[in-house]
Amino acid sequence: MGRKLMMTGVLTLHRTSVGKKVIMALTGCILVGFVVFHMYGNTKMFMGPDEFNKYAEGLRYLGSPVFGYEHLLWVARLVLIAAVVLHVWSASALVTQSRKATGGMKRYSEHKRHTSYAAYTMRYGGILIFLFIIFHVLHLTFGVVGYAAGQFNHPGGGNYDIYNNVIYGFQNVPISLFYIVTMVFLGFHLFHGVWSMFQTLGLNSATYNTLLRGLAVVVCAVVVVGNISFPVAVLTGVIQPV
Repeated sequence: MGRKLMMTGVLTLHRTSVGKKVIMALTGCILVGFVVFHMYGNTKMFMGPDEFNKYAEGLRYLGSPVFGYEHLLWVARLVLIAAVVLHVWSASALVTQSRKATGGMKRYSEHKRHTSYAAYTMRYGGILIFLFIIFHVLHLTFGVVGYAAGQFNHPGGGNYDIYNNVIYGFQNVPISLFYIVTMVFLGFHLFHGVWSMFQTLGLNSATYNTLLRGLAVVVCAVVVVGNISFPVAVLTGVIQPV
């Protein structure tokens, strides 16, 4: 009987606010890992077109020869898609629960003034980041927006000209500015998200809070500065197409 109740509790955990926070924390951990890895990989564009294009090609041959072309890459993509969907769902569900618990929009408006600025921007920054993800994929993965005719080279037939794709994409000033603004919001999201993740998973304590908060600041700063450096380097001519 006790085992059955425990299994029922586990299977219905997602219905509780605690369960949703755990889902949000775990999916956030996956997404933070991806963001850091993605930023680090993109720094290879400062090493020149050969290194950057090799990196892009290497992602498609991960696990070779045990795994086939793009097999592990598609596994990673599916995991990331699932993480994004679950992250957005849990965040939306928690906001809905919070509104009900605070007695509607009027009381919720009074309540949110007591939260930090980073926490306040989580919702609107989260929406902006979600829209940016869609745009970013259309922009630099499929090349359907922001390019002049014939400038985008899709990786196919052994042609990996990702280096020039990124540069041509960021030469569009409005797109680069949108990218930079989104990275600022991503910084707020990362700082509050990483810190909240530590709390949700029970990793915070009076002894380590300063260290964990510092780690959240470092992750935020590295990702934001690193990502902003790419469009800035293109717009200033530090990196040019070949």
